[in-house]
Amino acid sequence: MNPMRLLAALAFVFAAGGNAHARDAALDLVEPIAEYKIFVIEKLDKFVADTRSFTDAVKAGDIEKAKSLFAPTRMSYEMIEPIAELFSDLDAAIDSRADDHEKAEADPGFTGFHRIEYGLWEKKSTEGLAPIADKLLADVTELRKRVSGLTFPPEKVVGGAAVLMEEVAATKISGEEDRYSHTDLWDFKGNFDGAYKIVELVRPLIEKQEAAFFESVDKNFARVNTILAKYKEGEGYVSYEKLTDADRKVLAAAVNTLAEDLSTLRGKLGLD
Repeated sequence: MNPMRLLAALAFVFAAGGNAHARDAALDLVEPIAEYKIFVIEKLDKFVADTRSFTDAVKAGDIEKAKSLFAPTRMSYEMIEPIAELFSDLDAAIDSRADDHEKAEADPGFTGFHRIEYGLWEKKSTEGLAPIADKLLADVTELRKRVSGLTFPPEKVVGGAAVLMEEVAATKISGEEDRYSHTDLWDFKGNFDGAYKIVELVRPLIEKQEAAFFESVDKNFARVNTILAKYKEGEGYVSYEKLTDADRKVLAAAVNTLAEDLSTLRGKLGLD
């Protein structure tokens, strides 16, 4: 076992304490959680690099380049959102929305991607965005630093698959997150891919006894991806504004079904 996996094993066993059932579950999950941490760090490395390119474009006043980089940059964050949300201060600084703040877009506490998104699409200007861009890159870099020293809680990782789907269904399907750029479908794809990664890593632990469960999950992931594929455009996706209410309802139904399945994953792995 390499050092990362050994440290993960010791941390999980210690965290489980005298609970034999929890300890057994934690030991089973050592390998997939260690692999997931590697995945998260890889995504965060890309996220830091992409954010630097994005913020450089903002600071250079290159509106069109910044717009083109906004959605693809955010995908890495959306894939690992359950881990990012463990650091609530950074998550708020990086990814909060205007209505999370008392004065909405005018609130000085409204920073991060969506504040820059507002400037690029609504104001059609980068005026005043340089310090916000600098802060965003600093916050993203700090997130990468904190995650490197984090022991990933197994229940948060496994539960994260359902959380990603639930957030899409409950709040994102309305289009409220990327409300200025309408790049929501990129975020959805990041969320779906992040959830699927978790499923794939834990699958070998229970696949034999839960064959029907994984058959259903795979079918529902395929359905969601088929729906998303309808809206592909070049390397990305069409504006979310182009989806009708009926289109959004179809997508919401598929995501809700998937969320219901994934909500049982923690219990199946002995983490409830």
